[in-house]
Amino acid sequence: MGEKIPLERIDANRWRIPMRYNDDMHVPGMIYADDELIESIVNDNALQQVVNVATLPGIVGHSLGMPDIHWGYGFPVGGVAATDAETGVISPGGIGFDINCGVRLLATDLLYDQVKGKVSELADQLYNTLPSGVGTDGMRILSADEMRDVMVHGAQWAVDAGYGLAEDLEVTEENGCLEGADPSTVSKHALERGRKQLGSLGSGNHFCEVQVVDHIYDQEVANVLGIGRKGQVVTTLHCGSRGIGHQVAEEFINLAESKQKEYGFELVDKQLACLPINSVDGQAYLGAMRCAANFAWANRQLLMHGVRQSFANIFGRKARPKDLPLVYDVCHNIAKMEEYEVDGQLRKLCVHRKGATRSFPAGHPAIPEKYRAVGQPVLIPGDMGRYSFMLVGDHGSMEQTFGSCCHGAGRRLSRTAAKKAIGNKELLELLEKRGITVRVHSKNLLSEESPQAYKDAQQVVNVVHNAGLAKLVVRLKPVVVVKG
Repeated sequence: MGEKIPLERIDANRWRIPMRYNDDMHVPGMIYADDELIESIVNDNALQQVVNVATLPGIVGHSLGMPDIHWGYGFPVGGVAATDAETGVISPGGIGFDINCGVRLLATDLLYDQVKGKVSELADQLYNTLPSGVGTDGMRILSADEMRDVMVHGAQWAVDAGYGLAEDLEVTEENGCLEGADPSTVSKHALERGRKQLGSLGSGNHFCEVQVVDHIYDQEVANVLGIGRKGQVVTTLHCGSRGIGHQVAEEFINLAESKQKEYGFELVDKQLACLPINSVDGQAYLGAMRCAANFAWANRQLLMHGVRQSFANIFGRKARPKDLPLVYDVCHNIAKMEEYEVDGQLRKLCVHRKGATRSFPAGHPAIPEKYRAVGQPVLIPGDMGRYSFMLVGDHGSMEQTFGSCCHGAGRRLSRTAAKKAIGNKELLELLEKRGITVRVHSKNLLSEESPQAYKDAQQVVNVVHNAGLAKLVVRLKPVVVVKG
């Protein structure tokens, strides 16, 4: 299907899908990719999903595809769409099943030379401290009242419970809590799934990585972010809302599908099932989504506490922010109410980011004061065999993409194809040759996440850098990988 969709080249990094392609499109599509990436994208049905999203009621601007775009549920992963906050819709599938999946990066004052002799020991410590794997219990089993408080207060609850300090909240997107969370909209089943999982990585592409600053693109900005030394050791966490997010998504997707006729929607794909934002159902979903998002921020806060403890145990350092400060935490599966200029008018919009990261430029009031002069940190994980990146938001994101950019490398192969491409033993040997120590809960699932399964993250971040959506700051190479 994708190869039949007309693509009009705008410049070296942008391709437009004109509205003439489909009479149901309310806005054009816009894809961010270079010549090589666009070749792989046209062979993926994600382009058709960009077209489908362009048919949503109330959508404005463009239906957007980032360079890491690939086929997802309803929306493509790497998709961004904004709908009018008053007259538009919210699509639960447009946020996805792992609500507020996100990335958190901690700096250390250690250099690789100080760590390399204890890499295996550190890997064991992290693996034993951070619960991982399908259905695994977390670091903290919550009572019903605690679960409610976590859903309402997010990372603040975790800090109050002794997992970190107030400084962590200052460098967490939304200070680690979305207002408007409504526990009454979350089912008992969703509550029960989340209650036992706070402080757990989960499985799939979720991970904890110890990394080394490998290349610095912008020394001045890197210094402001506290990651300005080549060879400096940092740690990245990538995980989300676990069972509660999945359950909330499943239940509200089913609700939306059942109500399409009632709301007068005739969508081209049932996976786009949506709810009017200002309907009772739409507000209920937003209330539940925010609960799951707040759980995810608390989840990453507990895991970060575990990382700090692990470093303290191995290197004899106290787990204080001055030793392992949080640089930033950003989410990439969420809907936010934000204001943007559309056709010359400032409008309040519901911005769906599915596999897409907020990328606000320097000066934006939502950026922590300590970073406001350089821009919002943007964390882009690559794959476990090559590299990841830290960028900062650029002004083009506000003009082109509703303050958004890519969220990772983006899958190139399906999980099934990835498993056929390389065996687990061969993959572990490959990673070992590259100096990467792996601890994994299920080795049978490891090859699904092999480097071959992903696009080259360097190409992906080059596109968003060249398009003016975000600016490259540092490149990070993996040393330790802990997975479910």
